[in-house]
Amino acid sequence: MDDRPSSHAVGVSLCDSAPLLWRLEDLRTVRSQGLVGALLGSLPRTPRQNVRLGRPLLLLEEEETLLRERQAAAGYQQDGRGAELHLQVQQHQEDQQRSYEEQSVLALEDRKSALLRAMTSSHTESVAGALDGALRGRLEALDRSFTFPCSALAVQLSTARAGLSYCPEARAVLRAGRPIRGRDELSCDAARYQVFRDLRGRGFYLTSAGKFGGDFLVYPGDPLRFHAHFIAVCFSENESVGLLDLLSVARLGSNVKKTVLLCSPGPDGRVLYTSLQWSGMV
Repeated sequence: MDDRPSSHAVGVSLCDSAPLLWRLEDLRTVRSQGLVGALLGSLPRTPRQNVRLGRPLLLLEEEETLLRERQAAAGYQQDGRGAELHLQVQQHQEDQQRSYEEQSVLALEDRKSALLRAMTSSHTESVAGALDGALRGRLEALDRSFTFPCSALAVQLSTARAGLSYCPEARAVLRAGRPIRGRDELSCDAARYQVFRDLRGRGFYLTSAGKFGGDFLVYPGDPLRFHAHFIAVCFSENESVGLLDLLSVARLGSNVKKTVLLCSPGPDGRVLYTSLQWSGMV
């Protein structure tokens, strides 16, 4: 494991506030520094499944902050190509509009063909002439009234474009909150990062633990080789915690066979760790 800064400049792209890595060499660099992240994209010609995902790699906020600190003297770069990205999005929208117009024409022709087949297949030649006028009227009405819904547009995307298709209000609703409610957001973020940096400095690997009701899952080694041993829950100094919150997270840790770590950063940079294990009822 090598936690030293790398000479390779890591390019981090921000989609809204989500830090993403796209280049393979960037993924190798952060992995060599013990930063795991989470893959989001689907592999080419492979159905999207939880065990087979590809780029981009989504970093935790704490991972992105630690990477920025380590790479500050080694060419860390955060993609700030606002104008270029805006042009790319505009070009993508124009391509989609052209594809929509082409598919609209094809859909109209397909509808006309289906109408012709339906009106002529069940009649003999003797009544075909009588149907010409009605058929012509149906086709003209179809030209005037046919609409191709945007939801039917066939679009192939190799990766998810998170944030590009949602309005700001929808993104705010989709953004997940903290596992334990009632904590100050700024102090919570500072405590989380201080705990993340301390545990990473001790050689542990960390990933998100939202589904376990905590802040981080703590691994003794690479998550590809080890199961998590701890669920880290971060609290700022002198923060009061409800007894029911402690009981619920301790019970959950026992059910998934992991030890709960209560992590409290101090003003001197040190972190106090308290472990919780469910021993049963007497």
